[in-house]
Amino acid sequence: MSAVTLEPPVSTNKTVIRNWGGPIAMAILALIGLVVFALRNPGTTAQFGISNAGDSIQIPAISANTALWGWIFSILLVALAAYALYTTAKKGIINSWVGWAFAAIFVAAFLVWVIGSANTPNVFLSGLIAGSFTLATPLIFGSLSGVLCERAGIVNIAIEGQLLAGAFAAAVGASLTQSPWVGLICAMAAGTLVGLVLAVFSIKYVVNQIIVGVVLNVLVTGLTSFLFSQVLADNAETLNSPVHFETIRIPVLADIPIFGPILFNQTIVGYLMYLAVIGIWYALFKTKWGLRVRAVGEHPTAADTVGINVNRTRYLNTLYGGAVAGLGGAFFTLVSSGSFSKEMSAGQGFIALAALIFGRWNPIGAFFAALLFGFATNLQFVLSILGTPVPSQFLIMLPYVVTIVAVAGLVGKSRGPAAAGIAYVKG
Repeated sequence: MSAVTLEPPVSTNKTVIRNWGGPIAMAILALIGLVVFALRNPGTTAQFGISNAGDSIQIPAISANTALWGWIFSILLVALAAYALYTTAKKGIINSWVGWAFAAIFVAAFLVWVIGSANTPNVFLSGLIAGSFTLATPLIFGSLSGVLCERAGIVNIAIEGQLLAGAFAAAVGASLTQSPWVGLICAMAAGTLVGLVLAVFSIKYVVNQIIVGVVLNVLVTGLTSFLFSQVLADNAETLNSPVHFETIRIPVLADIPIFGPILFNQTIVGYLMYLAVIGIWYALFKTKWGLRVRAVGEHPTAADTVGINVNRTRYLNTLYGGAVAGLGGAFFTLVSSGSFSKEMSAGQGFIALAALIFGRWNPIGAFFAALLFGFATNLQFVLSILGTPVPSQFLIMLPYVVTIVAVAGLVGKSRGPAAAGIAYVKG
């Protein structure tokens, strides 16, 4: 009689790593929303205007009862938070649409509550959205710069310095030549120069990319502040009085309510922003060049074996990213402000980095993420004018709170290019 060998059964169970950060954050925010938006609603009516008095097309304002909509939004928030907790317990992850829906409903609930609580309970959506686009413009250019660099494997912490260098060069170039176009070219050149320094130290000398980026930010901040104090301040009429771009209005299209003035009543920098978003997205995901760039950012060794020059691709993309960030810097001095001032980028390069992560290293996603941060910044100004019960300190914190919540993974976990930040040395 032959012996029978009993083998232990092969386990087919896979270990599921559950990320509870997002669901727990949703649960906490849902409870806060239930207390604030529903139980503590002001019991008034919030008015959201759509059409201005001079618009050719008039659309009635939207009225929202704060009590009714406060309860509706709060119930939806609790339901989504409960669903997120349930799916995390069962599957280990939550669908990204849950986070996006939660964020959208929370923003809508906050708007209804805070506008209804204001001394003047009405706001024009067109002005609110238009201001958001304006404030988001340098963030969009900065986040696109980060997309170009990180998709090729270079972490661009120096976006802040590139924005500031672009703003300084644009002011000086446009002042000396009395041409905003020359200022725009100077801004792109300055951003490219900062990108070149980043590329040389990161690629050729294999210095830690984050350290190089931080040092470049400090260097550009100190250098522009020194030149402003020692050169521009005493020669403001000659060196710091840039000629601005004129607004280009497209007839008929600019009369479309809400989005018409935003999309079709812009300066050339605004139109370049839209073209940059579409163009970079198409180039990265629809062309052979984009496939090679993404291969370099994900697996440089494999890209090298099929004949792609990894470091050359990284050099070029870092220069492209610097030029794009320079355009964002030009917006400060050629569109929104009358002259250059010290540290006028005000940390927006770092918020652009957050938009890059929130947008999942995709130009379209980064565009909408930057708009969200621009919306939060503009909302801070609007609410302070309307007179709300929200403390002014919280209003100042609002854009940064949104940044932290977004990067913390409320709308799902983000994974960047696998080789980003890792130097490639050909063996």
